[in-house]
Amino acid sequence: MDRLSPTTLHRLPASIIKPDYDRAAVATGIVHLGLGAFHRGHQAVYTDGLLKHDPRWGILGVSLRSPETRDALEPQGGLYSVTASNGEGHQLRIIGALTGLAVAPEDPAGLLARLADPAVRIVSTTVTEKGYSHDPATGALRADDPDIQHDISNLGLPRTTLCFIVSGLRLRRLHGLPPYTVLACDNLPANGHTLRGLAIAFAELVDRDLARWIADNVRFPSTMVDRIVPATTDADRADVSAAIGLLDAWPVVTEPFSQWVIEDDLGGARPAWDISGAQFVRDVAPFELMKLRLLNGAHSTLAYLGYLMGCETVAAAMSEPDLAGLVEDMMREEVTPTLPALGGFDVAAYRAALLQRFRNPALKHRTAQIAMDGSQKLPQRLLGTISDRLARDLPITCLALAVAGWMRYVSGTDEQRRPIDLRDPLSTQLRALADDAGPVAQRLVPALLSLTSVFGSDLRRDPRFTSAVETALDSLFKQGARATVAQTRQAALS
Repeated sequence: MDRLSPTTLHRLPASIIKPDYDRAAVATGIVHLGLGAFHRGHQAVYTDGLLKHDPRWGILGVSLRSPETRDALEPQGGLYSVTASNGEGHQLRIIGALTGLAVAPEDPAGLLARLADPAVRIVSTTVTEKGYSHDPATGALRADDPDIQHDISNLGLPRTTLCFIVSGLRLRRLHGLPPYTVLACDNLPANGHTLRGLAIAFAELVDRDLARWIADNVRFPSTMVDRIVPATTDADRADVSAAIGLLDAWPVVTEPFSQWVIEDDLGGARPAWDISGAQFVRDVAPFELMKLRLLNGAHSTLAYLGYLMGCETVAAAMSEPDLAGLVEDMMREEVTPTLPALGGFDVAAYRAALLQRFRNPALKHRTAQIAMDGSQKLPQRLLGTISDRLARDLPITCLALAVAGWMRYVSGTDEQRRPIDLRDPLSTQLRALADDAGPVAQRLVPALLSLTSVFGSDLRRDPRFTSAVETALDSLFKQGARATVAQTRQAALS
């Protein structure tokens, strides 16, 4: 089968949406760090929709680790397909917003030169929570991280996201160029504010004058991103290639729903992403908190408990009546009361839409994928909600089970005694603590709570939290996930 490429675009079926602009006229105005499926199924789609009106905003897509995406897309001239499916039908479009592809470790100096290009006005990021070299419980820079230590002495050969951002800004300052806007698009609380603090903290370790210049001149708007984009599978490649009659080596398969809320604080010119449906707002925080706690908190709960119940995907987990009911109860009774006022936004309708999205059979969103990097995700997805409820002396029945589900997951083996492939920046510590404690809730809970980078210092000292998690984890060990979920749901309803 021939490859999808600029020379084969004309052979695509008429039903497939193709770029409606001259790709040769598109300039690179955005450098994006973290060229994964989510960026290609979200921000790149919004950008693709505006290039007909303003061709200044093409994207240089940068992989920070693996060359896999570059190697797949370079023979396709940066083209790839995005399929939005709800299980009953689908829409397929070709995205042409990528003007170039790079792999940072292969040529870090070359990437810094691109960051210093005056045509580049935005540097955006989707590097996942673990890519910010920070303590997720406090948001502070982990200055002892080995890659950060390397970068402090090697600004011209960065390894980390923070060093690329700061070193690029340093070059622009040296050359008398205006700074670019730094646009975080990951699931971090106040992601722009958090990234700003981390960039300044890193800069202070190498040049305090540069840190002050960044603080005074660089914009770090916050964003809220929302679209479920599973990792691409071989079955996706086969299905998409059959549908378009050409080989697409790296397609994206996603859901129809997409949302992007952006703080209206970009320095200088900005892309008209609102043409494609994005929202520019004064304050992103209420939308962000709603999404982190409702969507992402529910996703993590489904991932850990669903995995333990033998569910490979989120849709399969939602087919378990007790688990689906527990997640719905948690969202309605435990999470929603912690949210701020949203100015007439219909939270109940949003919850209902989330449950429907989770049930989408077309999305093979693997529970094991969502379960990755849990030590980085728990603070913003679950622990903040728990802290708010305890401050009001409210019960945390379902939320405590979600945390216990993570603890059971990191214990090392599933309910059939098969090893769990734990993928987490703290995996070595987690496995050592779990192995030492054994499958005993009264030992494992305090052992894991000793990780202040995850749990901070307050929760671990609150007996309402520790007792609830120990009870839930004890049941998971002794009775299994299915029975525990059923009993917990009944307890929460009683």
